[in-house]
Amino acid sequence: MEWVSAAIDVLAILLLLIGALRFTLGVLRAELFLEGPDRVRRTNRGRIELGRYILAGLELLIVSDIIHSALSFAISDVIYLGLLVLVRSLISYFLDRELGQLRQELSEDMSVDKPEDGSFRR
Repeated sequence: MEWVSAAIDVLAILLLLIGALRFTLGVLRAELFLEGPDRVRRTNRGRIELGRYILAGLELLIVSDIIHSALSFAISDVIYLGLLVLVRSLISYFLDRELGQLRQELSEDMSVDKPEDGSFRR
């Protein structure tokens, strides 16, 4: 079972690295090729995408920690797991709130750019 937990850890790390790479490339593209509100919008979309990767990675790490603790019957490991899950859950909660605010800002920006006839300005 220990190898399953290690494999989940590796998957979580890969997920986080993929998200970081995609975010970095997206921000570089936005900074180099876009200006004004379009640059900010693209960067905020990248932040939302990165947040999704981080949340998924944190969830996988929690699963791995639960497996680690299930294999160990020491009370210190159970307390450690509880604290880890608490910290990661708080991070997930606040990150999810921030992502929701970003989504709302993006949708408000899109509605401001949208003329009354329903077509988008470019």
